[in-house]
Amino acid sequence: MSSSSGPSAAPGSTAAALRHVLSHLVTPLLMCVGMGLAYLGAFHAPEPHDLRVDVVGSGPSAQVLAQTLQDKGDGALTVRTVADRAAAVDHLRTQDSYGAYVPGTRPELLVASASSDTSATVVEKVFTEVAAGQGAPLKVTDTAPTAGGDPTGQGIFFLLVAVSIGSYASVAVIGGAGAALPLRIRAALAAGASLVVSAIGVVFAGPLFGLVDQGLGGLWAMAWLYAAGILLIGVGLHTFLKRWTTLGVMVLFVMLNFTSSGGIFRPELQPGFFGALHAFWNGAGFVEGVRSHVYFGGHGLGRDVLVLALWLVAGLVLMALAGLAERRRKTTAAAGPSVPAAVVPAAGERREGPAGAEPGPAPRSEATEEVEEEMEEVVGV
Repeated sequence: MSSSSGPSAAPGSTAAALRHVLSHLVTPLLMCVGMGLAYLGAFHAPEPHDLRVDVVGSGPSAQVLAQTLQDKGDGALTVRTVADRAAAVDHLRTQDSYGAYVPGTRPELLVASASSDTSATVVEKVFTEVAAGQGAPLKVTDTAPTAGGDPTGQGIFFLLVAVSIGSYASVAVIGGAGAALPLRIRAALAAGASLVVSAIGVVFAGPLFGLVDQGLGGLWAMAWLYAAGILLIGVGLHTFLKRWTTLGVMVLFVMLNFTSSGGIFRPELQPGFFGALHAFWNGAGFVEGVRSHVYFGGHGLGRDVLVLALWLVAGLVLMALAGLAERRRKTTAAAGPSVPAAVVPAAGERREGPAGAEPGPAPRSEATEEVEEEMEEVVGV
């Protein structure tokens, strides 16, 4: 008496399913490679280079100390002298330096941890050794401390992460599930999603976690500019990239964005590539803009807002290009050859398969499969 182990897939269908899985493994593997290169390349070995610090004093001893630190640092520090403590504090307020050493029998180090806690830590380590060499304890004064809810100074970076994930995950929903909608409706959905995401960000930053203790209105405006730029760029890209849109927005707004934002390490502690991106990438515009608005009296804020606004403009341009491309496709499809009536079943007519075969389920459209695949590929970092 023979026994059966249950139904098994035909060899042809197994091979097709295997090819399908392997083809879709490309995206996560590329994400793995990209995330490793980006995060490890940016964060694995922070080293200072051209980190700007001041030595307070105009006499020969101050000049000698500054030159000694410059030579000993071998490119790690850029050291200059300033006339007095007030000038050093002003440089910290404008983020023109990241530490100022006041020599004497009771040496003092001035830092601004709101600008970058990691940079302040590096500067403190350098000048603790200097003071120890002079046989004196070092007093550290923080001229711009962070809010009570952000003791590490990295809360703004993690706020950036939350707003980014909300934005690029919304891209997959609007671009994928909403692909059949007119572009103007997708644009309206993108604008609405950016408002919701930015409002959530404000709740995180203020009432919920206290990451900032003032300036929530300005923070919301920058969060909206940032989120709207990501959403418009992503929805516009979907017209051209389809199921590869998730990978595209991950490269733009995670791999290159988080690593160059300056939220963990400022560009003076990173390889030059990420420091160069910091000058114009949207995540850096958000992080530095919020820091400037909340802690530094708006110094340099206009430039950061301009960066965010230009990314928003890029999104609008990309949406316009997507509209032109979609209209061209519709025109081409309308002008194409029609399907012969003989191959189209009449209303209510059921197509018959081979003799004795059970009617199978209706075939799923390629567009439906693409939407489902894209939704499955949305990941949070």
